[in-house]
Amino acid sequence: MPNTHPSGPDLSTVWLRAFLEVARHGSFTVAARTLGWTQSAVSRQISSLEGALGGAPLFDRLPRGVRLTEAGRILVPYAESVAEALRGAGRELAELREAAGGRLRFGAFATADAALVPQALAAFRARHPRVRVSREEGLTPALLDRLTAGHLDLAVVSTTGGTPLEAYELHHLLDESLYVAVPAGHGLAGQGSVRLARLADADWISGSPRPEGTLLDAALRQGFRPRVAHVVGEWTAKQGYVAAGLGVTLVPALAAASVRPDIALLAVLDEEAPARAVYAATARGRSLTPAGEAFLTALREAAQGVPAPLSGEAD
Repeated sequence: MPNTHPSGPDLSTVWLRAFLEVARHGSFTVAARTLGWTQSAVSRQISSLEGALGGAPLFDRLPRGVRLTEAGRILVPYAESVAEALRGAGRELAELREAAGGRLRFGAFATADAALVPQALAAFRARHPRVRVSREEGLTPALLDRLTAGHLDLAVVSTTGGTPLEAYELHHLLDESLYVAVPAGHGLAGQGSVRLARLADADWISGSPRPEGTLLDAALRQGFRPRVAHVVGEWTAKQGYVAAGLGVTLVPALAAASVRPDIALLAVLDEEAPARAVYAATARGRSLTPAGEAFLTALREAAQGVPAPLSGEAD
């Protein structure tokens, strides 16, 4: 019986392949030779296709070979579209397996975008120039939400702020060291490192009026509650406040390379946990694409250049 399913007949791609070969060569015999099948196998595929399409013949049998009927001529461009779509899918899947093509969607928090991510992305693009890359910047909680929703393949996140990370696959990149930024003329500016307790009485510049959940957690671990004199969110503006002598601020190692010349950096000595760990997070239970794996490798390589946290006595 003809297939009367409202969405149209279910057509086997094997039938369509046989049909195109017969149409191309005008011969069941030549089509069978090209496909490596028997002639009877090709005939069966064509008969099955004709049955699925309502029974109308697709070829007129001639004394020598065959010729497309009107129904066959109508079917040819559709069969060719299906065949080309499948070839295209095969090419893209092969490229995906080799990380040579496909796409990479990732996000990162702002400080990681200062040096870590650009270095990793430059190395990745040099190795895989055909991968389509899209990037987002945001705070760790927002990036994790995007990751959960399937809008990102990977997110560079940090432990700052206490965001729960247990629901994700975490690929450790680095434990980030901290620096204190002081004005160039500050009394401690000549020292290479310092304990934060030496600055317990200083005015602090922070992105939040409360130290909890910020880089100033490090001060709480060292036994004092810093006095936040100025709440400044943007890193460049924080530097301006420090340079003007309005206070001091903490600088993560990922941002240290961008410090202005009228500011001095002192490495923070802290035997306790580092200020923050930086991870590449992926969705648990969701396979990372080859392009994602290649970018993760580039991130790990770039992280090797970030200074490790210090411990021990100050100079």
